[in-house]
Amino acid sequence: MDVVSDNRHVPLCIDLDGTLVATDTLWEGLVSVLIRRPWLIFAAIAWALSGKAVLKREVAARYQGKGGDWPYRAEVIERIKLARTEGQPVWLVTGAAESTATAIAGHLGLFDRVLHSSDSENLTARRKRERLVALCGDGGFDYAGNSRDDVAVFDAARRVIIVAPDRAVKRWSRQHDAEVLPLAKISPLAIFKSIRVHQWLKNVLIAVPLVLNHEYAIAGLVLAALAAFFSFSFLASAVYIINDIADLANDRQHPRKRLRPLASGAVSIPVVSVVAVVLVLASVGLASLLPPLFWAVLALYAVITTAYTFVLKRKLLVDVFTLAGLYTVRIIAGAAATGIELSFWLLAFSIFFFLSLALVKRYVELDELAEADGTPLKGRSYMGCDKDMIGQAGVASAFSAAMVLALYVDSTEVAAMYPQASLLWPLCPLILYMLLRIWILARRSQMHEDPVVFIMRDWRSQMTTAAGACLVILAAWKV
Repeated sequence: MDVVSDNRHVPLCIDLDGTLVATDTLWEGLVSVLIRRPWLIFAAIAWALSGKAVLKREVAARYQGKGGDWPYRAEVIERIKLARTEGQPVWLVTGAAESTATAIAGHLGLFDRVLHSSDSENLTARRKRERLVALCGDGGFDYAGNSRDDVAVFDAARRVIIVAPDRAVKRWSRQHDAEVLPLAKISPLAIFKSIRVHQWLKNVLIAVPLVLNHEYAIAGLVLAALAAFFSFSFLASAVYIINDIADLANDRQHPRKRLRPLASGAVSIPVVSVVAVVLVLASVGLASLLPPLFWAVLALYAVITTAYTFVLKRKLLVDVFTLAGLYTVRIIAGAAATGIELSFWLLAFSIFFFLSLALVKRYVELDELAEADGTPLKGRSYMGCDKDMIGQAGVASAFSAAMVLALYVDSTEVAAMYPQASLLWPLCPLILYMLLRIWILARRSQMHEDPVVFIMRDWRSQMTTAAGACLVILAAWKV
């Protein structure tokens, strides 16, 4: 009998976690449930004590994910399609709960049969092997897997397909003949990318009080500002990780966010969870070197960002005011770390300036993802018809920031601090140029990233910022 005709009687059995999808559905579901409803931690412990099958069932019942929310491996799906064209039946054989397995099978529409865990049986390792041998006989099935639990199944399979192997499977493959499915290489920098180090540039705002107060030559204050910068950065990265975990389903539907390490399955939830804990500990350790007032500001930042992740980001307009406020909190943190008194003008300018940028961010999302009708933007409280209003508010905020800056330049505070205060007047048109250019690009659908990150990467914005810095230095120069 030839191979093709033989395949018609030998099913290709596909493992789910780590094989068909580049994640662990139990871990992802459990963490997502606990992030949204942390009080269930005690219930989760009780489920785990009742057995892993019970834990999987209870988590799956509460997880709000759908069949299309998972990071599927395109290479595995292509291998499944190849088997089907050859007439080979394909089974999904997984230790996941029934609701998870059936949702995935229904979404893909590629499986002839689905085997999954039940209340009485956790279908993994030897139990999975025994079930397949009972149904197909020893050597009566092909199997695709990736983990230590799959090794027992490999030994009973006719043909083995290895996908993204762990150490145990790599050892097994060196001693056996198996098909290794080539996958797109994952960058070893995936964990580094998950903490979004490029976003740390936002925390440069911590140095603003130090610079504007002309005390950047005092070593002690500079060291305090550096400690505050890294403390904020470490905490912000931990919050980004938590936000990515909480927003996995929405991120996987986004044209760019689906490429993030966690959403794409390049890193696992257990790994990034450990990274988040380490980052928080490092942040607290650095904060212990700074004044108590900085602790209070850091705690305020943590509370606001956590509230934003779980509640505020879904509230109409509250989300953009919160984002603008978080940038201003960074400036307040810099003042708290160095003991420098804050100016009302600086805080007012910061609120309007960053409110305009926050509105740009929402405008771009509406432009890219929202329909023109009354369909709401996924994960937000905005609709496509809100775009014009958001644009108007953003441009108005830009002019308000320039107005506050103009009033500040004309104030007695500036006259006392800057010998050549008149040189500061060009800052107003420079600020307007930067913000209005961003808004024009957004309206042209040419703004495809966080506007703050855009400013840091765009050479015109960099030149504008440099010109402004030169004006400040010249204005402070004593003739």
